[in-house]
Amino acid sequence: MKNFLSAKDATDINQLIERGRYFKTHATEVGYIGQHKTLINLFFNPSLRTRLSTEKAGTTLGFQVITMDMAGGWKLEFEDGVVMNLDRAEHVKEAAGVLSQYCDILAVRSFPGLEDRDADYEDRIINAFRKYATVPVVSLESGTRHPLQSLADCITIAEHRKVARPKVVLTWAPHPRQLPQAVPNSFAEWMTAWGEVDLVVANPEGFDLAPEFTDGVEVSHDQSEALKGADFVYAKNWSAYEPYGATTDRTDWLVDDAKMALTNDAYFMHCLPVRRNVVVADSVLDSPRSLVLQQANNRTWSAAAVLEALLLAN
Repeated sequence: MKNFLSAKDATDINQLIERGRYFKTHATEVGYIGQHKTLINLFFNPSLRTRLSTEKAGTTLGFQVITMDMAGGWKLEFEDGVVMNLDRAEHVKEAAGVLSQYCDILAVRSFPGLEDRDADYEDRIINAFRKYATVPVVSLESGTRHPLQSLADCITIAEHRKVARPKVVLTWAPHPRQLPQAVPNSFAEWMTAWGEVDLVVANPEGFDLAPEFTDGVEVSHDQSEALKGADFVYAKNWSAYEPYGATTDRTDWLVDDAKMALTNDAYFMHCLPVRRNVVVADSVLDSPRSLVLQQANNRTWSAAAVLEALLLAN
């Protein structure tokens, strides 16, 4: 594994899951594969779980961890061949080259603008660092994907499934703000690549994900029908792919007890942060079937598994 940007980079998802689960139970025994190595985390956007879990994973493996918020750095230029006479003081070519001399693994987080679909789906920022960095690059979320979150979700499902091949429903949920498609895109991609669940994506008409992420996946516009017999329910809001960035106030898609009663006593999942009684009812989020804190915990161990794999492969 040269970089970690999507499920396509994971040559063996089950091996990553098992390593993550091993680190979780043997954190004091894993040794220091990262000793005398440096991990730089570069954040273009806010973070809580991603930032802290990646820092914890790095220190658990023995890395020196340096985290930088790009709001405190020079504004970067990502276009080639431009005359840089405006507000962008440094080109990503030099920035990536410099950072590569300061670290052994470079992790980057950036969000989409949700205005220009073509630009967002080019994943310009993460791909620029992949192109110009000379060390492995890890996505801490990009315009289109959130692979560390999705690997943590795989670990969570593997830990709690009661049947060999559970039914997993990814359901759209209401939200007052315009949100990106990275988490649902990535979740669908990872569930498909893993191949050990039956995935159904449920969303209102007009909110289908990009076809590349749901190829071969059952997509339903009837939430109640989709939830029947589910073993896991993963709620997440996302704005429309077409027209890009559009949103809607469909409060009838909130996940409540009545919706969960349609399932096979399903576990509830969400990547957090979550808006209570907008996305999901308090009674569901606070129930023993809620796995949101377990998912957040597994963010550390998914990152540890990825960092180890990158060191061993490079």
